[in-house]
Amino acid sequence: MSNTKFIIEERAANIGNFMVGRLLPFRQKRMVGPFIFIDHMGPACLSDSENMDIAMHPHIGLSTLTFLFEGSIMHRDSLGTEIEIKPGAVNWMTAGKGVVHTERTPDYLRHSKKMLHGLQIWVALPKADEQCEPSFTHVSADDIPSWEDNKVSFKLIAGKAFGKKSPVPVYSPLYFIEIKSSETKTISIGEYLYGESALYILEGSIKSDGHTYESKQLLVAKDSTLCAFEIQANSIIYIFGGDAFPEERFIEWNFVASDKAFIEKAKQDWKADRFPKVINETVRIPLPTPKRFGS
Repeated sequence: MSNTKFIIEERAANIGNFMVGRLLPFRQKRMVGPFIFIDHMGPACLSDSENMDIAMHPHIGLSTLTFLFEGSIMHRDSLGTEIEIKPGAVNWMTAGKGVVHTERTPDYLRHSKKMLHGLQIWVALPKADEQCEPSFTHVSADDIPSWEDNKVSFKLIAGKAFGKKSPVPVYSPLYFIEIKSSETKTISIGEYLYGESALYILEGSIKSDGHTYESKQLLVAKDSTLCAFEIQANSIIYIFGGDAFPEERFIEWNFVASDKAFIEKAKQDWKADRFPKVINETVRIPLPTPKRFGS
């Protein structure tokens, strides 16, 4: 695609329970708009003795966006939230100055075979909101703007685009869009996009300027306003991006900030057990030895 600046392949990363495909951050491209971290979870078929069990861990300076294709996750956090997320819905948790949460297989699925497949995304907060009070929002699948154009299905999962607005309460200009097509179609949506933009192929492929791009590839555009391609039959893609921040963002473990001092304080607070607790949870993931994502 002549408008492609980078082509990023999924890279395997171990999150403890199973392997995921890491898309961002990437050595040559740390962020796309405010999007700073993206993991493709699964698809994983878990046996009746295997479960997702991500114990208490903290975040600062970001919002997490969980979007599932298959399976179910029970989210609990230090705000007192306890909610199950299923395919098509959105969990949006804003960490701000600090939040702690867990992600586990729901009790009723723990002794049966189950699938787990989805995206885990971190969106960095604007500098003025980095230390805001934490919050949590669940948006049901039925409340996500969905429409069809020329037999192509669209969903605006988060942000603003196409003259529409998702109910997910984002903090900066961005978009996260799903496009599905059962037929080969030409897509030209650059006029609706802004800022930086990337296209992730979940299933199928796209063609542009004589090149074919396959599943598990992330294409970063040179210019979001030139976004045009041919989506092949039975393909699913995701387009995300938005306005980039004027300041650099630093990322270490689960912490994101424009000032490294915020990260150092968060590390010491986690070591000293000064973060808020999740009710009925006792296991904490320890602070790892220093290592930056994507290194």
